[in-house]
Order: sequence, then structure tokens, then C-alpha cells
Amino acid sequence: MLGSKNWPPIRGVHRFSAFVLIITPIIAVYGLLYVPLRFKSFVWAYSYLIFTTLGYHRLWAHRSYNASLPLQYVLIIAGSGAVQGSCYWWARRHRSHHRYTDTDGDPYNSQRGLFWTHIGWMLFKTDLRSGTADVSDLRKNDLVQWQHSWYLYLQFVVGYALPTMIPGICWGDWAGGLCYAGALRMTLCHHSTFCINSIAHYLGDAPYDDKHTPRDNFLSALLTMGEGYHNFHHQFPMDYRNAFRWYQYDPTKWFIALCGAVGLASSLREFPSNEVEKGALTMKLKELKGVQDGLQWPVQADRLPLISWESFQEQSKDRVLILVSGYIHDASGFLDEHPGGPTLLATSSGKDNTSAFFGGTYEHSNAAHNLLAMKRVGILAGGVECLGKSDHAVPPSQRLYIAQVTPGK
Repeated sequence: MLGSKNWPPIRGVHRFSAFVLIITPIIAVYGLLYVPLRFKSFVWAYSYLIFTTLGYHRLWAHRSYNASLPLQYVLIIAGSGAVQGSCYWWARRHRSHHRYTDTDGDPYNSQRGLFWTHIGWMLFKTDLRSGTADVSDLRKNDLVQWQHSWYLYLQFVVGYALPTMIPGICWGDWAGGLCYAGALRMTLCHHSTFCINSIAHYLGDAPYDDKHTPRDNFLSALLTMGEGYHNFHHQFPMDYRNAFRWYQYDPTKWFIALCGAVGLASSLREFPSNEVEKGALTMKLKELKGVQDGLQWPVQADRLPLISWESFQEQSKDRVLILVSGYIHDASGFLDEHPGGPTLLATSSGKDNTSAFFGGTYEHSNAAHNLLAMKRVGILAGGVECLGKSDHAVPPSQRLYIAQVTPGK
């Protein structure tokens, strides 16, 4: 879904965002076409890409762990190099996204289409405002406010100048630094992050809750450095993990855990596993309920006629009626399909076959039990206690003839 009729009225274009999001890929494409990629420049560009994707998300937007001051400086500089706004600006909108998911208060509302959620919300000016979010902690954070004040300069230095200068000064590859470590790295970093807002709300499964659009998908995780298990993240946003299972791809989780192991991070928050598994079980039961509702089931007992023993005996002369556990079953149409042969069923008509069915002759499978239940056409009045009693023991109002019941109707 690339477009949507839910787009708000466009009031203009954010010129700086448009400049960055258009010119940067153009420089990257120029480099791919005309600038040879040197191995050292490739290693530097890839390493810097990993560095600048660490960003603001789990520490400042969600407070999912505590970071030492050195780690905070590293992450705030890394976020500046991603050139996606200051930490204060970015975290403010991301908290609105979680609080108002899929509504007008969500700045990247998925109901407006894939293009809007991926990039449109940054390109176009509208009258929409992000929903309110508590950012009092960010206002009091001196480092966050320092970066916010100096962000215009920091994004240029860390986003463009530094990745270009390192290859240029160290091994003379100024063009490679600009095109690959600068422009191509930034383009990949941008669209990797944007995919969290776009395809992570469209592609995949909802193993924990399907009320909103976030989805879990391995491909999304690969494209977003582990942020693709988005259904889990929206259910448990303060968990430092995006991937709950140990085998799921989440390098950011591994990085935070490593920082915790060496003392750079602490108070790594985890939602109780018992509650996570409850969410998963709820969705599995819901899925099974959907399967159940799509299947045909036996006629409910309260819709079956009540039959006396004498009536059961009389009608068994005209068709094959089998009594099992108080239920009368019409097996006439199953004679040729019965694994034990038609004679066995035919000679059992008009008799109580409960013992034989439950192991006296053969202990039938679940499939046999299910199939037999679909052939219910009546209930023996009084159950097994009424066997052999006179028809007069059954009140006249209950002396019913066995109807030709279509199972499930």
C-alpha cells in the first residue's frame, strides 16, 4: 500500500529534510557509478554505518536501560551522525508514535500508507501535530539538551565531515569517504530506520497482539539492525530487547547486553517472561478459535430429539443406528467406508456399542470419535439406565421419531 486517501492536506515541503533525503542518495549513486570502492574505505563505511545505527531509540526514547556517561556520549554522537534529528526531537515523536499508534496523534501513522510512514511524514508540512508525550526527563537531561542546541553543527561534523575526512587523511580517499562513508552510509542508515516505521507495520506476523499494525518479521530485523520484531516491541516497549527469543536477530540487544557485562550499562529492563508468554498464548488461542469456527461440528445435544429404547429398536430395522454413550448415530451411509467392513456395522444396528467402541472390540482413534459424533441423530431417553424399559416410561411429549439430521446444521 504505497498511497492512501488518509493523507492530511499538504501545506508545503520541509526544505532541509528534502535536501538531505534527495541530495545524499544522489551523491551515493554517483559514487557507485564513478568512484572505485577501496577496501579500507569499505571497512570504514560499514563500521561507521553500524556505529550510527546505535542511535537514540532504546536508551532515550524508551529508557529500557541506564547508560554510563561515556556510553551516553557515544550514543548521542552516533545519533547525530545518523542525521535524523536531535535526540530530543526524535524521542519526543517516537513516544507519541507508541502512545497514539495508528491514529492522528501518531506522526508516522500507518493508516496513511507505506510512503507516508517511510518518508512522507518528514518531507511534507501539514497541520497535524504529534500527540502529547511526557518528555520531562529529556528536558532535564543536560546531554540531550546540549545536543539539541548544537545539533545543526553536530550533524554536519559527525554526519558528513568526519566520515569523509578519515579516509581522506588516512589513506587519501577523499571521494570514497564522501560517497561511501558519507552519502551511501547515511542513505542506508536513513532507510534502515525508516523501515521500522513502514514495513515493520505491514510485513510479518502479530504473535503478541493484533489490535494495531506492528508486525514481527525476520526480513525487517535484517533491514533494521534487529528492530524488526516490532509486534513484541510495541507490546513491551520498555524491554531492552526487541527480539525475545535467544535465536532471533537483534544485534542492538547483544550490544546493550555486552555493555551491561562490562559495566557501561545497568538496569537492563525485561518484561516478565510469564507475561510475554501469556500474550503469545492469547494470540495462538485466537488463531485456533478461527480454525475452530471454520470447521463443521456435531449437532448440539439440546437440538437432538429424545428417543425411547423401543423407538430406537423399531427404527433400527430400517437403517443402521448405532448407540454409543447415550447418543444414537446413523451409520447407514458409512457401511462401505467402515474399515471393519459393512457386516460389523450392520449387525450392530439397534444395539448399545459403547463398550465395543471404547476398546471392548477396538479402541477407536480421535478421528473415529470425531467422525462418529458427526453422525448423531438422537439421544436415548434415560441414557443407558433406560435400556429395555417400556416405551411407556417415556413421557408422550418426549416420544419423538429420529429426524434426518444434517450434521452441523
